[in-house]
Amino acid sequence: MLRTARPRQWPKNLLVFAAPLAGATWGRAHGLGYALLAAAAFGCASVAVYFINDVADAERDRRHPRKRYRPVAAGDLPASHALMIGAACGVAGLAAGAVVSVPLLAASVGGYLVMSFLYSWKLKNIAVVELIFVASGFLLRVLGGAAATHVPPSGWFLLVCSLGALSVAAAKRYTELAGLGAAAVQHRPALRWYRPTALLVTQWVLSAMMIAAYLAWAAGERTDAQAWHLMSALPLAAAMIQFAILTARHTAAPVEDLLTRNGLMVTLELGWLALFVTGLQV
Repeated sequence: MLRTARPRQWPKNLLVFAAPLAGATWGRAHGLGYALLAAAAFGCASVAVYFINDVADAERDRRHPRKRYRPVAAGDLPASHALMIGAACGVAGLAAGAVVSVPLLAASVGGYLVMSFLYSWKLKNIAVVELIFVASGFLLRVLGGAAATHVPPSGWFLLVCSLGALSVAAAKRYTELAGLGAAAVQHRPALRWYRPTALLVTQWVLSAMMIAAYLAWAAGERTDAQAWHLMSALPLAAAMIQFAILTARHTAAPVEDLLTRNGLMVTLELGWLALFVTGLQV
C-alpha cells in the first residue's frame, strides 16, 4: 500500500505553501494550520489518483520495464483493495475543504481529481493538451494553498508557477522518450507526436520565459525586498539550467529525482530560497 501511495511524490504537495511564501504572510489566523490541511488534502487526492490509475493501467504497466514492479501490476496488491483505498482517499481529500468551510479548497481538490481522471481516461493520448493537464496539477496545488490561507496570488506569481510547471512537464516527456526509446509509444501513445529535440527546446524556452516573468515581478516591487529578490533570480536561473542539463543526459530517472536528488540542484534551490526569504524579512 505504501509503495502504491508513492511517498517520493508527496513533496509536490508542498506547493500549497507557495502563495503564503511569496506573500510573506499566512493570510489569516491559524494560516499555517490551514496550509497544512491543504497539503494533507492534496496528499490524499494524489494518493487516490495513484491507486485508481494503477488499477486502470495495470495491463500496460506489466509491459513497462520499471512500472511492471508496481504492486497492482505485479499482483502484490489486489485491484479491489486498491480501488477501495483510492476511493477513501479521494473522499478524505474532498472533505477537508468542507470540514473547515473553505469551499475554494474543496473546489481545487475536486478540480484536481476531475482533471487527473480525465487525463488518465482520455486526454493523456492528446499531444500538448496532456502537457497542459500535467502542469495544471501543480498549479491547482498552488491555488488550493492560496484559497486555504486567504492569500490572493498575483498574476506574475501564477505566470511563474505555470511556466515552471510546463517546463517540468516537457522534461518528463523527454526523459520518457530517452529512457524507453522505441517502446515509449507503446507505453504512452501521445509520445508518437513528440520529438526529443523539440521537447528540449520547449523546456529551455519555457524556463527562460519563467525567469523573465520572475524578474519582471521582482523589478516591479517597491520595497526593500526588491534587491534580494532580483539577486535570487541568479540561483533560480542556474537551477533551471542545471535541470535542463540533467534532463538532456538521457537518464531514465524520474524528473522528481533530478529536482531533489542532485547535489548541485538542491544547493541552487536552497540558495534561491535563502535569498528569497531574506528579502521577505528585510
